[in-house]
Amino acid sequence: MESIKGEYTISTDNRKLDIAFIHNYLSTSYWAEQIPIATVTKAIDGSLCFGVYHGAKQTVPAVRQVGFARMVTDKATFAYLADVFIDEAHRGLGLSKWLVAAIMAHPDLQGLRRIMLATRDAHGLYAQFGFTPLINPERWMQIHDPDIYKR
Repeated sequence: MESIKGEYTISTDNRKLDIAFIHNYLSTSYWAEQIPIATVTKAIDGSLCFGVYHGAKQTVPAVRQVGFARMVTDKATFAYLADVFIDEAHRGLGLSKWLVAAIMAHPDLQGLRRIMLATRDAHGLYAQFGFTPLINPERWMQIHDPDIYKR
């Protein structure tokens, strides 16, 4: 899948992903601090990924990645949206909203029973796409090891 908006492109082609760029961002994020690059690569390999790119092959500088998101999914009943980000230099242009819209419209993500995510501060963005707080949170359980990448 590929979508173009002005100077920006969203693509699901994993061959275009800049793993070093993604790792650099995630390893300094609040949710994946110090994540090893091998773990990022493995997560990408097991996910439906969306890269956001700026520029065109004919321009200088050439195309470079400026955003990312991935869906962990069985493509039948469940998906988990993870690692969503836009580089700070490209924020305020509606790219996050466009990215989430592209993800939610992807053919492999239609008809799912449940799509989940966790966020510290982007509730307003995701609410625009139908995400709500958990109903009956007492039914949900987790194993959470926030320091796993620091050991």
